[in-house]
Amino acid sequence: MLRRVNKAFTKEDEADVPDLVPARAPLPDGTPNYVTARGLDKLKAELKDFEEARARLDTMAEGADRTRALAHLGARRNALDARLASAMLVDSANQPRDEVRFGASVSVRPATGPLRTYKIVGVDEAEPTTGLVAFVAPLARGLLGKGVGDLVKVRTPRGEDEFEIVRIDYDDPGADPVPNK
Repeated sequence: MLRRVNKAFTKEDEADVPDLVPARAPLPDGTPNYVTARGLDKLKAELKDFEEARARLDTMAEGADRTRALAHLGARRNALDARLASAMLVDSANQPRDEVRFGASVSVRPATGPLRTYKIVGVDEAEPTTGLVAFVAPLARGLLGKGVGDLVKVRTPRGEDEFEIVRIDYDDPGADPVPNK
């Protein structure tokens, strides 16, 4: 990921500098780094982006900006390498169909409001605004191990929310979703 710097304020060769990206979401100590196939692909794509950014930095003239950019890129690359090395791919084909497990898409009915669907994913793949919830998040922890028809209470910043699980689905083509009870 790169940011473009206004050329009026830089030398021509300093235009492509790695963007500051937020640090990786931490995994609690001793927690495995579970990933879905999509999550692993996302990490590999990020590695490719880092390699391309490194190649662009090699074309920059020597100087403090290049040195800072290389240091930043190196630190981020080390963190990415560690995540890739610790990644444990979870095959959703091996998950029980009647229970919420890692990789499941779960449709829940809150006490008020419309039906919501969440997918339980790894921390590097999580995007809560799109329904991709990290398996270590309070919502995911509340859903894991539950089945269709179960009521789940989850403590949120707004207080305690209650949901009924109405559907469990996995992305693999041979899997049948667990229907509503």
